[in-house]
Amino acid sequence: MNSVITRLRRNVVTIAGVLALAYLVLPNLVVLAFSFNKPVGKFNYEWAQFSTDAWTDPCGVADMCGSLALSLQLALAATFGATVLGTMVAFALARHRFRGRSATSGLIFLPMAMPEVVMAASLGTLFLNMRIPFGFTTILIAHIMFCLSFVVTAVKARVMSMDPRLEQAAQDLYATPTQTFLRITLPLAAPGIAAGALLSFALSFDDFIITQFNSGPTTVTFPMFVWGASQRGIPVQVNVIGTAMFIAAVGLTVTGQWIGNRRKARV
Repeated sequence: MNSVITRLRRNVVTIAGVLALAYLVLPNLVVLAFSFNKPVGKFNYEWAQFSTDAWTDPCGVADMCGSLALSLQLALAATFGATVLGTMVAFALARHRFRGRSATSGLIFLPMAMPEVVMAASLGTLFLNMRIPFGFTTILIAHIMFCLSFVVTAVKARVMSMDPRLEQAAQDLYATPTQTFLRITLPLAAPGIAAGALLSFALSFDDFIITQFNSGPTTVTFPMFVWGASQRGIPVQVNVIGTAMFIAAVGLTVTGQWIGNRRKARV
């Protein structure tokens, strides 16, 4: 008995981590299971019969794949814009001293602290006052503004942890500023940039509140489609899309970890 208690004490952190991971993964496993369900009626809440119909015809629901394509376009465009702008802002805040630097840093992190609905309503009011028609453009601007803070946080943390002596060594070896940035600085900052980009894509694709406040009457993203469908019964194909996104995210994470381990092994 004492040996069991001793083992539990030694592995309490590991056990807590496994339980937390199981808690996070369990909903995704439920979604995966019910993507193979053939419900009786409109609601896919109870298991009825195993079926692969939803997987063989994921676009069988009207307008669902159109909204999915729109969400993917928005997420990719917002990721590109937020990553480029956020990387430049992160380098400016981490490497340069200028008047208003502290205030700028505080303003950058403000969207992460305030409720999402506040930013959504503020941007919607701004677009109304500027008489900008709601649609793809307004959603894209709102998503970039929302994702920018997360990219800056990820990239800035990586830049501040970089050893400046590596760049100084490159300059001592007669590398130009452009060569130093492309061959030393950018590869070292790449993990932070990649993390910010992936986080930005996930936030943009999954966002509902900001999209709802800044979308036009004919612009329906995938989260908005799911919200509308929930009132009359969410189709099984939604579980298929959710499972596919989960598998893609896990695949990217595992691939990135594998590449990182191979690089460490070479060193």
